[in-house]
Amino acid sequence: MTSLSIFFQQLINGLSLGSIYALIALGYTMVYGIVKLINFAHGDIMMMGSYAAYFILVAVGPTPFGFILAIFTAMVFSACLGMGIEQLAYRPLRNAPRLNSLITAIAVELILQNLMRVLPFVGPDPRQFPTVKVTPINLGAVQIDGIKALVIVASVILMIVLTIIVNYTKVGKAMRAVSFDMPAASLMGINVNKTISLTFAIGSMLAGAAGVLYATAYPMIDPTMGYMPGLKAFVAAVLGGIGSIPGAMIGGLLLGVTETLVKGYGPSAYADAISFGILILILLVKPTGILGKKTVVKV
Repeated sequence: MTSLSIFFQQLINGLSLGSIYALIALGYTMVYGIVKLINFAHGDIMMMGSYAAYFILVAVGPTPFGFILAIFTAMVFSACLGMGIEQLAYRPLRNAPRLNSLITAIAVELILQNLMRVLPFVGPDPRQFPTVKVTPINLGAVQIDGIKALVIVASVILMIVLTIIVNYTKVGKAMRAVSFDMPAASLMGINVNKTISLTFAIGSMLAGAAGVLYATAYPMIDPTMGYMPGLKAFVAAVLGGIGSIPGAMIGGLLLGVTETLVKGYGPSAYADAISFGILILILLVKPTGILGKKTVVKV
């Protein structure tokens, strides 16, 4: 393989990983855009979605139908889990200081991880994730792994669907109104609690789908698997501009490509350090991120 084909292969790998980060980051940025909460349990919702898909694939088999059923089940299960967490853990603290909600989010993250570790049908040991067979795509001298192509295509479809929902549906308009001014939206007849719950549901659905795609690309799951992707997705959300949906997409893709290129051409042991170094650099140089906007606080 030539150096150009190797670079193209690494770029495809980066886009595949970055699209997964982008899906998870979208959940972070949607929730933050409405309730100004960093939901650190979001990565573990991704993990729960992976396990939901795992049990479906074990029961049905790693067929195309089984994969579609698994990703649908993971998304529905994650949506219900996200709404339940919002109603039980975050809604009672909505008017409390933000630090209370942040600590609660970390607590929910630890509860989900340890719950899965002690459940008798899950346990702490890693499990091999059943994967579907996808034919590689040949583009001249470059062969694209079929699983990586599947991850990219599925992620792009989900991002397009989310963009349509946010920009062109009644639910999306309500979400944007609540994000812009929650008290005014409430006075205009928008059900704020329902809108926030739907936001958690949509963000969690994307996390569940990301969990299935991540487990398909890297077929090993365990109760702590969502921790590092969740943190990196948070970095992606900050990089793109926390609260900005296009920013989360761009940030996730940039972070995934950067991480993969570092692993391919540089010291791979420092890939995680470079990812978090990007977070520090962005906070120092442009705290609002690539597409973030400055907010003016009136006193």
